[in-house]
Amino acid sequence: MTGKKIFKWLLLVSAALLTSAYFVVSTASESTAKFDPEQQVLADKLNALLNTEVITLTPSPIQGFYQALTDAGVFYISSDGALLIQGKVYNIDGQPKDLTESAMAGERLKRLAAVEDSMISYPAKNEKYVVTIFTDIDCGYCRKLHSQMEEYNDLGITVRYLAYPRSGPNSPSGDTIASVWCADNPAQAMTNAKSGKALKKAKCDNPVAQHYKLGGVFGVRGTPAIIRPNGEMLGGYLPPRQLLATLEQQ
Repeated sequence: MTGKKIFKWLLLVSAALLTSAYFVVSTASESTAKFDPEQQVLADKLNALLNTEVITLTPSPIQGFYQALTDAGVFYISSDGALLIQGKVYNIDGQPKDLTESAMAGERLKRLAAVEDSMISYPAKNEKYVVTIFTDIDCGYCRKLHSQMEEYNDLGITVRYLAYPRSGPNSPSGDTIASVWCADNPAQAMTNAKSGKALKKAKCDNPVAQHYKLGGVFGVRGTPAIIRPNGEMLGGYLPPRQLLATLEQQ
């Protein structure tokens, strides 16, 4: 290869490397540019104060405050970073409305769609409604709800489960519910486990930790936690006909 050809070849290689480096840097910048500078200061402050991760920061119904969706639920922080509120915001001008729950509903639906394939489902033949439930194996009301599964299904309610071991994924309860998801027939394994039958321990690449973290984002504090089809979360266990009546009022 002549000197000119070598020089030309080096120029082409250098250009390719520069282009590649620019792509990596620009892609990284795009992925980390989550908030504007003012919001980033607030996000960093919340992350440090609450030992959590701020997922979104959006304008809130409270003037001068942002609504922060974190992996520990929803908080409200003032734009100067001096005030922090944890709780729900209601509009009481007319019929009271839970604005926090309404804001969370769309975010929940988006995130549920991303994990739909990892749910354990009990479909209704004549489906009218689909509810998603964060469940635990050892929870008394979770077991009661599951024992009435046939009645929920007969009323047209399809039930989909997400794992939420209350003592955490790295606990005996977490191991048990992981074995359910790793079973050859997870739906039957769930029924067996909730009826107190011995469950064969099984290990696999399971979604329990992912579901548990999602529960934190959604604001789950106990089980069962029922998500309505519109993304709003109900308080806890509801008998079949009461759940149907609640869904019909949506």
